[in-house]
Amino acid sequence: MPKQCIFCSIVAKKLPSAEVYRDSDFIIIMDKYPINTGHTLVVPTKHYDTLLHMPPDEVGKLYALIPGIARAVVSAVGADGFNVGQNNGIAANQIVPHVHVHIVPRFIDDSPDGKWPARRVAPPEELDELASKIRLKMNLH
Repeated sequence: MPKQCIFCSIVAKKLPSAEVYRDSDFIIIMDKYPINTGHTLVVPTKHYDTLLHMPPDEVGKLYALIPGIARAVVSAVGADGFNVGQNNGIAANQIVPHVHVHIVPRFIDDSPDGKWPARRVAPPEELDELASKIRLKMNLH
């Protein structure tokens, strides 16, 4: 585990998270600083700084999860659509240097000026409740 990687600490259960799902390869958690309600992260349990460091078969497994998770997120929060984002490197606004995919629910009225909604700090109780709602909508296996 790289020094002080927040996602590796969450995977190791050394830091709390609002966990939606976990298996040996991936963890799905709620973003603590959501762009919109339901903003979810899909994180490989093995550390890779960027997508370019991941073996192609693992990238495939990662992205194979996205449609089912996005469907559950959209359904759980009543979103009108969603964005999928994955940043690589500081220049691309990757804040945590551990591969992760953002699923950001979108609503018809969330961007009247055409800009992304502002991030906020979500209370842990809200994130836990959302994780539970999304879990109920998931059908991964």
